[in-house]
Amino acid sequence: MAGIPHDHYEPKSSGEKWLHKRLPIAGLLYDTIMIPTPKNLNWMWIWGIILTFCLALQIITGIILVMHYTPHVDYAFASVEHIMRNVNGGYMIRYLHQNGASLFFVAVYLHIFRGLYYGSYKAPREITWIVGMLIYLLMMGTAFMGYVLPWGQMSFWGATVITGLFGAIPGIGPSIQTWLLGGPAVDNATLNRFFSLHYLLPFVIAGLVAVHIWAFHTTGNNNPTGVEVRRGSKEEAAKDTVPFWPYYVIKDLFALAVILAVFFAIVGFMPNYLGHPDNYIEANPLATPAHIVPEWYFLPFYAILRAFTADVWVVIAAEWITFGIVDAKFFGVLAMFGAIAVMALAPWLDTSSVRSGRYRPMFKWWFALLVVDFMVLMWVGAMPAEEPYATISLIASAYWFAYFLVILPLLGVIEKPLPQPATIEDDFNAHYGKPGGNAVAQPAE
Repeated sequence: MAGIPHDHYEPKSSGEKWLHKRLPIAGLLYDTIMIPTPKNLNWMWIWGIILTFCLALQIITGIILVMHYTPHVDYAFASVEHIMRNVNGGYMIRYLHQNGASLFFVAVYLHIFRGLYYGSYKAPREITWIVGMLIYLLMMGTAFMGYVLPWGQMSFWGATVITGLFGAIPGIGPSIQTWLLGGPAVDNATLNRFFSLHYLLPFVIAGLVAVHIWAFHTTGNNNPTGVEVRRGSKEEAAKDTVPFWPYYVIKDLFALAVILAVFFAIVGFMPNYLGHPDNYIEANPLATPAHIVPEWYFLPFYAILRAFTADVWVVIAAEWITFGIVDAKFFGVLAMFGAIAVMALAPWLDTSSVRSGRYRPMFKWWFALLVVDFMVLMWVGAMPAEEPYATISLIASAYWFAYFLVILPLLGVIEKPLPQPATIEDDFNAHYGKPGGNAVAQPAE
């Protein structure tokens, strides 16, 4: 890993030397698996392996499902039922794929909020953070298009509502919407487009994941203290780190086993718990469901989209300033994508010189409120667009933007941080005691 001194791969046998000169793949694997890793990482650093597993699971199960799926409006719903009823193990493959998407988003949200709390977006890891946000956007697009493929009622009407958002863009919106749909409305051309992209994008995500891993291998892992690994010499670096193998590999595999036990229990005993019953009704353009809702992992941003109605003062002001160009619908679209954009801009919005939230007493409270706010947005996103949910979603949306655009910059100026450990080794010894000492181990934060 660049920047942190450590032992590199040295081929020993003549065969290894021959291969290493022509294709240094063994060296790449060795440097990856033996990467020096801060030795004070806590259990919030397990989500990388969970996300890697989810990506592999989704690609493998997706390839199998494609073998039996028919991307045509007249046959798509029936082909899914065929998979569920007639294909050997088809129901299990579909349930793994369906619930694997939910596990994917559980892991990615915990991964993102861990990064926000411990300041993993701060220099020199801005590129790692931006690549991660691009992966998240592609995940959302892939999941949305996958939700359309079963061609149930929620699939059809969800596609109708979401693609309709693009039509709100002034001037070019209707053309973009028609291009996405392949025609004037959600139909067979839409299903074919979404099927093609849903199959392609996971491989694009896999490529970005490789870049993401490369990026943090270059800068080094962040850790709960936010203190960097000492880089003066190999001996100094070794005091702050341990090799990724076997220490963190075993830890990650243990965490993966525990989470998979819960995951397979859900797949086996309650596979449709997170789904919507209306999606087991074939799509009907003439019958609108009483309440159109997206999958649970879209709900926070769906709530933000719906929060800014025509009677909200900021929408009225925006419409007046732009002479009617930015109406309520377009403002909602801007707010929804803006809610993700402000997360991506966190490296430049956070003005604190302290990286980790562990040493920021005021930040902890505002961050805890942000987590609660996210859960509230998820809840109101599933509720009807009526009072009191409309007001709650507006307040929650306002706090989301206020946190990133106002609170985070101000905290860096007014907050007095707590003392930080001088080195990662000091933090590790404070929690677990010095090697050979009698201190009782205490769990890391």
